[in-house]
Amino acid sequence: MSDNSSVPNPSFALPQAGGVIAQLISILKGEGDRERTKRDAVTAFGVRCASAALLYVTQVVLARWMGSYEYGIYVFVWTWVLVLGGLSDLGLAISSIRLISHYRETREMGYVRGVIRGSRGVAIGVGTLIAALGIAGLWLLEPLDGHYVLPAYLALVCVPLYSLTGVQDGIGKSFAWMGVALLPPYIIRPALLLIAMAAAHFMGLPMEAKTAAGSAIAGTWIAGLIQTLIVNRRLKPIVGSDKAQYDFRTWLPAAFPLLVITACELTLQSADVLVVSHFLTPTDVAIYFAAAKTMSLIMFVHYAVGSAVANRFAALSARGDKEGLRTFARDAVHWTFWPSLAAAVGLLALGMPLLWLFGPQFVDGYPVMMILVVGFLFRSAMGPAEILLNMLGKQRLCATVQVTTAVLNVILNVTLVPIYGIVGAAAATSTALVTGALLNYIVVNRHLGIEIAIWRFRK
Repeated sequence: MSDNSSVPNPSFALPQAGGVIAQLISILKGEGDRERTKRDAVTAFGVRCASAALLYVTQVVLARWMGSYEYGIYVFVWTWVLVLGGLSDLGLAISSIRLISHYRETREMGYVRGVIRGSRGVAIGVGTLIAALGIAGLWLLEPLDGHYVLPAYLALVCVPLYSLTGVQDGIGKSFAWMGVALLPPYIIRPALLLIAMAAAHFMGLPMEAKTAAGSAIAGTWIAGLIQTLIVNRRLKPIVGSDKAQYDFRTWLPAAFPLLVITACELTLQSADVLVVSHFLTPTDVAIYFAAAKTMSLIMFVHYAVGSAVANRFAALSARGDKEGLRTFARDAVHWTFWPSLAAAVGLLALGMPLLWLFGPQFVDGYPVMMILVVGFLFRSAMGPAEILLNMLGKQRLCATVQVTTAVLNVILNVTLVPIYGIVGAAAATSTALVTGALLNYIVVNRHLGIEIAIWRFRK
């Protein structure tokens, strides 16, 4: 008699396959709040994956065309655009998600219009002021070496539209318009940068940091204007054009902790690059940046899930659905960690050839990837904890955690980089990420009563 124990049972497999297909169709259709959120997460993740590929190609092309020295200069000045542009909205880019979601639940459409118009005005106004002050500071104080000056002047022109795009990213997320929120900054902007650089290359222009900064101006401004036109068209039938109501006395104090959080997040993302720029050569900056950004691709999962769940967290909180919020938060942790783990394994396996694409000397950055993966995975193990705290009105607690993490990151980088170089920068950043994740876990557990650590529950 033959043993049939290892033979698949078709009558069992077919219902399983049918159930998976039915679930996928349900997610794509967005039937129900949970399915809509999954669809938004899939959309955000798809955009970020496409963006990751596009950004990677762009950075590889820039490094190859410009060489490690000029590429390192461009990395330095663009990092300052990320920092200044990210701060110019005064925290309204994130708080607008919560505010708009709340006002839509309470049907106060006048305030919805006020948040939208007010946050845009702040982004453009403050961004322009910061750019003007930066240009004046470069002119009067001459704080940079000659090779950095012109690229820095050009990069500052990007700040106002970079800030506006960030605010409109938040507006799009509040309405669950993942395409409107994410495509302009993560697909259109880098694509236009690459096109502009390719045009400059074939026209015979010098492949230097100043050319890349000029291309960044074209990409940033055109992407921002396209996004503005799309957002305006989609908003009009929903919010109308009636008089807007403003409550900046409430909004700005609520946004301030989020501004602090944003500043700290930008510190976590940029302090290592800026400290390396100060102590080491532009070539070292280029190698570190290539390795760090390659490994940080796994954080796109964290960002995608956070983008999709933010307005849902705010809506559940507004309804007072504590059990639904607790269950949904646990789902978000699973959606964040397991894909991040898979991505980390793949990136480490392909790390050396990926770095070689930038140039033979860039493979020296592989140890940076191995160290940073610890911090990134530890953060993913807590899911979008920062988003959960911010959307539930715990901005001050989240800000406290972020400030602690950012200060630790700067101290460790300043201490370790002069001694251990780019490996020290990676160790400092990874240690700060682990510390911040643990602190977020403690705060969420004690103040919200929600368990978020992946190892504390099983699906």
